[in-house]
Amino acid sequence: MTSTVTISHPRRLTFLLAALSALGPFCIDTYLPAFPAMAVSLNASDVAIQQTLTAYLIPFAFMMLWHGALSDSLGRRRVILVGLALFVVSTLICAFATSIEMLLVGRALQGLTAGGGSVVGRAMVRDVYSGVQAQRALASIAVLFGIAPAIAPLVGGFILLFAGWQAIFICLVVFSCVLFAACWAWLPETLPVAQRQSMHPINLAKGYAIVFKHHEFRRLALATAFNFSGMFVYVLAAPVFLIRHLGLSAQGFGIMFMPVVAGMMLGSFASGRLAGRLSPVRTISLGYALMTVAAVVNVGMNMLIPPTLPWAIAPMVLFAGGMALAMPNLQLRALDFFPERRGLASSCIGVFLTAMNALAAAVIVPLLWGSTLHLALGMAAFLALGGITFALSRRSAWATDRDGLHESAPQETR
Repeated sequence: MTSTVTISHPRRLTFLLAALSALGPFCIDTYLPAFPAMAVSLNASDVAIQQTLTAYLIPFAFMMLWHGALSDSLGRRRVILVGLALFVVSTLICAFATSIEMLLVGRALQGLTAGGGSVVGRAMVRDVYSGVQAQRALASIAVLFGIAPAIAPLVGGFILLFAGWQAIFICLVVFSCVLFAACWAWLPETLPVAQRQSMHPINLAKGYAIVFKHHEFRRLALATAFNFSGMFVYVLAAPVFLIRHLGLSAQGFGIMFMPVVAGMMLGSFASGRLAGRLSPVRTISLGYALMTVAAVVNVGMNMLIPPTLPWAIAPMVLFAGGMALAMPNLQLRALDFFPERRGLASSCIGVFLTAMNALAAAVIVPLLWGSTLHLALGMAAFLALGGITFALSRRSAWATDRDGLHESAPQETR
């Protein structure tokens, strides 16, 4: 079921949704180059500074459960605008933090508010578009979204060069204020009042139970989360990987992030171009083939030669391209199981993604970052888990739907 809302400026809507989706990752990557400076300024250990990522990601994952459900009830536009306003307040707390405890509080509040754009944005795409159009729209958003993690560490590094680490958060405040103004002026409401859901606790509980009990939804959401985590281990470990292992400065983060995000953008572009030409299953399978080659080469090189540029970065570019090629179809298929609750379903996808990233930030990455080989093995392990869950989903559910995204998914009861 698609919305009857007419979009007069589809490109502008795509750009706004891409910017909203980029806010969460931008909030992660921009301050990574400042980790050493923050540790000195706040008299905190490297591990304590690393835990500011965990403080952000755990509330981020928790609120993923609610952004979509709130938008199903209150409307997409209202939830996005309120979330952006609260994000500004939480970022100001980070900017003026005078202790690691205050910074942790600010980061936790950021996590509560930063994920609304990506969750509600996915639902808005599916409100307006279906089938091939939806795949192309998500791919276009991913292309623009990919710019954020490429420029974020560069922006953070150069701000740090000329000002203190607090200025990085001030710049995030400015960016979010501009985005709020743009959404206020141009973001349409894509969910008609007649299609909104009750926020009654019993109704919500039934909705969450239906989504989380759906075996194929879980497998597709887990496959997406595992694939993304395979790449995200390097993002989380970037300060150690780039500065300690590769000997780069805080201004050198772009050496990894720019090629990797270029790979993501190419993969997203290819996904849009292949929409309607190659079945979703084959597109995803091609993405997994690229990721497998990248992971095998990455492990092999780290076993045989010391980490050096550009070879330490090259496999990540291919992995990122394969991940971006597969992701739109995995997410759209998962959303289409619940046409009456796309916001809630999008929230649940976000929960799987962010919970996995929080686990990686808190536990897995600190265990891996001491060795580049361990990081490569971590990427390969996450890919293997993603491939297994996708294979299980393909065998059971995709066997009857190999030629495209289904347009009439089974609807759950209200």
